[in-house]
Amino acid sequence: MADRGRPRSFDRNAALTRAMELFWTKGYEGASISDLTVAMGIGSPSLYAAFGSKEALFREAIELYGRTEGPQIWDAVENAPDARSAVAGFLTATAHSFSRPGKPRGCMVVLSQLNTTEASASVCAALRENRAQGQSGLEARLRQAVAAGELPASVDVGAVAAFYLTVQQGMSIQARDGASEDKLLSVAKGAMAAWEPLTGP
Repeated sequence: MADRGRPRSFDRNAALTRAMELFWTKGYEGASISDLTVAMGIGSPSLYAAFGSKEALFREAIELYGRTEGPQIWDAVENAPDARSAVAGFLTATAHSFSRPGKPRGCMVVLSQLNTTEASASVCAALRENRAQGQSGLEARLRQAVAAGELPASVDVGAVAAFYLTVQQGMSIQARDGASEDKLLSVAKGAMAAWEPLTGP
């Protein structure tokens, strides 16, 4: 019997990258199926055949964003010699990443869907979970510093992590509004002035 399956006539990975950048720019609800098919260079039947649904496509796009964009920021946290350098590196890398020429500005996870609607409830939940992972990542790095005696045991690592993650999320909005890399770096520098008051005994 003849093979009824036909190879897709497009590069799935390239199409997913273009979808990611459109979601990153327009948000989940702002990116229509028509917008997506134009950006991806495919028809809607091919989109549904390859990805299943708009939500499934978005979830894959978020995963791709985490794999391709996340390391530029989180490597600075993981490879830093101490907790202060880790947080400073986190904010500095954020300033670079959120303002790169040729890329959408700001953070896709922060900006692509904030208001929950009936149609987007599960998308919002997935993004909240993703943002919570950022909080957990910073907390884990700070706990390492406490365990190593670098920070006092009295430090509220949850509060410190929440503060710096909130700064980063604000930098995302600033970047989307056109803030330059230098302005974002100045925000990072100002935030680090709070390090000693936040982490001191």
